[in-house]
Amino acid sequence: MRPLRADARDNRVRILTAAEEVFGRSPNASTDEVAKLAEVGIATVFRHFPTKVDLLEAVLTLRLERLRDRAIELAGEDDAGAAFFAFFEQVVAEAASKLAVGDALIAAGAVVGDDAKQAGASMREAFGQLLERAKKSGQVRGDAEFPEVYALLIGASRGATAAGLTAEVRSRMLNLLFDGLRRR
Repeated sequence: MRPLRADARDNRVRILTAAEEVFGRSPNASTDEVAKLAEVGIATVFRHFPTKVDLLEAVLTLRLERLRDRAIELAGEDDAGAAFFAFFEQVVAEAASKLAVGDALIAAGAVVGDDAKQAGASMREAFGQLLERAKKSGQVRGDAEFPEVYALLIGASRGATAAGLTAEVRSRMLNLLFDGLRRR
């Protein structure tokens, strides 16, 4: 596959940025709305992403890769506990728009493709490394294993989204959850 010209790369970035915003607000949004926000024609959108499902998949993959990259960045912080809890909080705070993109994929009858699966797996791996560092530092309980903690992350994300929690209530919820994860 040939590298994209600079203008095509710029268009692709604008389309993905617009799609992330549009589909993050509403899973029923259209590609026309994406094209309008990206300030490109609908044909340009479909040149880069032949179907709405392709576009949604690319947005989901991008979000998961960004979270993975953030987790990797935080793994370099000196305070392993603060890094772990900051990442957990970020995932929950951003969950509503990520879940909207996932819901749009489901509504389109699509299954998650290989790129998104790989991005999700690498994000989970990076989260697991944050958890292990926080446990080793003594800031997270030693018996907090990945499957349970990841289930808490998913549950808190979905719960905060379903309940439409304000930032203040979400913060209090996370403080309660984090208190249960902290080493005593």
